[in-house]
Amino acid sequence: MKKIKISLLGKVVIAIAAGILFGQFLPASIVRIFVTFNSLFGNFLSFSIPLIILGLVTPAIGELGKGAGKLLAITALLAYGSTIFSGFFTFFSCDAIFPSILPPNTELAAVENPGDFMLTPYFEVAMPPLMDVMTALLLSFTIGLGLSYIEGTVLKDGFTDFKEIITMLIEVVIIPLLPLHIFGIFLNMTVSGQVAGIIAMFLKVILVIFVLHVLLLLIQFSLAGSVSHKNPLRLLRNMLPAYATALGTQSSAATIPVTLAQAIKNGVRQNIAIFVIPLCATIHLAGSTMKIVACAMAILFMSGEPVTLTAFAGFILMLGITMVAAPGVPGGAIMAALGLLQSMLGFNETLQALMIALYIAMDSFGTACNVTGDGAIAILVDKIAGKPAQETAEQPDILSSQNQSVSGRCNG
Repeated sequence: MKKIKISLLGKVVIAIAAGILFGQFLPASIVRIFVTFNSLFGNFLSFSIPLIILGLVTPAIGELGKGAGKLLAITALLAYGSTIFSGFFTFFSCDAIFPSILPPNTELAAVENPGDFMLTPYFEVAMPPLMDVMTALLLSFTIGLGLSYIEGTVLKDGFTDFKEIITMLIEVVIIPLLPLHIFGIFLNMTVSGQVAGIIAMFLKVILVIFVLHVLLLLIQFSLAGSVSHKNPLRLLRNMLPAYATALGTQSSAATIPVTLAQAIKNGVRQNIAIFVIPLCATIHLAGSTMKIVACAMAILFMSGEPVTLTAFAGFILMLGITMVAAPGVPGGAIMAALGLLQSMLGFNETLQALMIALYIAMDSFGTACNVTGDGAIAILVDKIAGKPAQETAEQPDILSSQNQSVSGRCNG
């Protein structure tokens, strides 16, 4: 009997549906078992993410040669440009739509943070990372750029071996356990009941944001398709496994392995993809920026506060920089943006609590937009860097089994 193989995309969809279904009737004592697993796996992911960045980005920069510094600048510029475009695209779209669909001067009461109502694990095991994400990125850039200039090979060989260890960690541990992790997240969200209430209250806002983020992805991949002379819809379809994984994990960083595999499937050279994808997981947050701008505009409008381009222009420009420091974990972007919301838009504690609740309740879609857009950035960087005479078929595939068993099956 032939064994049925389910793609990663299929497993993620099943996990999300099963989490919502079983959350309707499973007792809290059973749900907390999965919550405990999620706590352990989530802590392990937090521990692993800096290592993944260090293990993949450092040798990738080192292998790029003396053009690495230029490539880093190009990637950062494209990511910031995409984020800023997203912010202003959202502002002008919402400025035209919200006055006709949202009731002004609505009394907005403080809404509880849905995280406060989630079930807690039976026990927790602290797994502090060796360094934070930004430190890992800076260390990767520093060492990688150094490796690209020096003649010695000892340190470079060491990081190549470290890359193989990280690749094995991704293939053997993280990818197989992701669907179970996603199931537990949606199971707990369903049991808490708070997320559904917030989504119902802001259904119109969420619908607008969803349509805008689809349009943003179409614009990003239309540009990538025109530059690479490939079908943009096919490129976007190939990124669906990353989109679906991000819906469940709510983490750009945790989705790096899947995003990386799908970018390579879209024809991005492996060394370029390994450099761009982990970097963009931290600095390219176009979807999160869209969500923050739209939610802030909706809350100000419903509170009877003025919404002006002057105020939001500075906010968007600063938000694009602030997002670089936002950790690629669930809710990381809104926590990094709270200072700007307070200082530049005048959000008090009540409005900040409302932003946190609304953001976390729909965190999945912004994150999915972020990581899917990373695929478009990778295509653009790959084109700007220039193709070698021989294509990537002869390159050693650091995610060979991943690319065959996950990426290959995801779109089968």
